[in-house]
Amino acid sequence: MTDLHSGQRAGVPALWIMVTTGILAIFGLGVSIYLTIAHFAGTQVLACSDAGLVNCAKVTTSSQSVFVGIPVAILGLGYFVVALAFYSPWAWKSSIRNIHLARVIFSILGIGFVLWLITAELVIIKNICLWCTSVHVVAFILFVITVTSAPRILEEHQ
Repeated sequence: MTDLHSGQRAGVPALWIMVTTGILAIFGLGVSIYLTIAHFAGTQVLACSDAGLVNCAKVTTSSQSVFVGIPVAILGLGYFVVALAFYSPWAWKSSIRNIHLARVIFSILGIGFVLWLITAELVIIKNICLWCTSVHVVAFILFVITVTSAPRILEEHQ
């Protein structure tokens, strides 16, 4: 069935949603790879300030840079590997409702963790990492696009 307003099949989001979320997931994966390499290679590879409020080295070596024994950089890497699948055109076009529900839950969990990380940076560490912030912004945009497009997609996949 075609949606008369967009000329697309019902239940499929606009092309800009699929393209934007795909590009954002690739960008997030790239930054996460960089942060993971920096974690294992040492902070000297980080192209970021190490003085003042912006201090990537302090953030990425703090005790908050590890969550339940796993480096946050690796968690971010895993998040964006999964995001690539959820934000692929195939997932967006899927007629399987549970894929769309899982994408919403995934984005909610992701933004929840981002909120914790931002709190840790600002309140506990008292420094921010620009690379980390770029990943937080990407996760936030993915969250907003996901939750604003979800009602229509889920309604059409009853």
